[in-house]
Amino acid sequence: MMPTRGTAAPDLPLPAGQAAERYRRNRRSDLAIWWREIDRPLLFMVLILMAIGAAAVAAASPASARRLSTAKDHLGDLHFFLLNARWQILGLAVMFTASHLAKNTARRAGIVIAAVAIVMLLLVPVVGAEVNGARRWIKLGVSIQPAELLKAGYPIVLAWILSWRARDPEMPVIELSVVLMGLVALLLMLQPDFGSTILFGGTWFVLILLSGISFRRVALIGGFGAFAVAATYLLYDNARHRIDAFLGGGTAFDQVDLAQRTLLNGGFTGTGFWLGNRKFSLPEAHTDYIFSVIGEEFGLMACAAIVVIFFAILVRGLVRLLDEEDLFTVLAGAGLLCQLGGQAFINVLVNLQLFPSKGMTLPFVSYGGSSTIAQCLCVGLLLAITRRNPFLSGDGHRFASAGDRR
Repeated sequence: MMPTRGTAAPDLPLPAGQAAERYRRNRRSDLAIWWREIDRPLLFMVLILMAIGAAAVAAASPASARRLSTAKDHLGDLHFFLLNARWQILGLAVMFTASHLAKNTARRAGIVIAAVAIVMLLLVPVVGAEVNGARRWIKLGVSIQPAELLKAGYPIVLAWILSWRARDPEMPVIELSVVLMGLVALLLMLQPDFGSTILFGGTWFVLILLSGISFRRVALIGGFGAFAVAATYLLYDNARHRIDAFLGGGTAFDQVDLAQRTLLNGGFTGTGFWLGNRKFSLPEAHTDYIFSVIGEEFGLMACAAIVVIFFAILVRGLVRLLDEEDLFTVLAGAGLLCQLGGQAFINVLVNLQLFPSKGMTLPFVSYGGSSTIAQCLCVGLLLAITRRNPFLSGDGHRFASAGDRR
């Protein structure tokens, strides 16, 4: 029966071949749109870091494998390299999946991730596994560190709360963010994890500055932060010992001193791949002190290149945010970049003996399971949040005037 004039023809099912072709055509179109809208330079720099990380873990793997081998369990020289390759492949899948999300979906995903991570942090003191005197992991078939997972959601949920002020300036968003930061700090210090607390606290401070806050409040927050650090020094033995060792110069057997000696052993050009010898006396060569292994085997020039790449990622991300007109996008993007850059430079400064020892990996370079997945998830959400049609340009927007800073 022919359709009458003015009546749409009914949608008839397509033959299998035509339906498959339409699906492929739509899929290619979606990928083309994704490729056009994401921040490709930032993605390329992250992929370069991951490639460097694969080579660095291969260089550090023999040192850690031999240190952790026992008479019963012998680890091959490439043990950690092979494990890291699996985590990197999974991390890339997570990154590309997250980067395909729409901005609103990425915001909801970040909020859910933060909520799940906080629940897991609540469970850590009860069911967490203890390693090296700290209870930071939950074993669910594989070891998961909730603090790493929180890094992907915390900046997003914090930006979401602070962005409410754009709709209603009377909302107590600063107070709500203080409650969130206080809860996270309390849960982290119960493990204890002072380094992650400092990292999350720094991210919170940067975001409240960007959201518009009076200088009087900034001074109060600075004073409270100094008090919190002093109290931690007095009450937290591990932090006090590490700070004392840092200020006192340490000894030849300190981890930071060993890391610096390893870093400088290769000179500007390095000893060559698998030719370093000081790395075998270095604890955690494949994680916390992989930057020193890179310095020994690939040279100080390679270390400088890694620092430049991290700096370029931060600059690229911040420059892209300058054209954004949505307060949430600016805050979430800045928070994710702040966490990434903060963790990277803390790790580098520890290896240079310019910061007290802290068990913090070098993003995308160090070996890690939950840390690699969390870092890739952070970048995937950052790419999703900052997706932009290249044919549309914004004039930028000033979110907080001097009169709004109360």
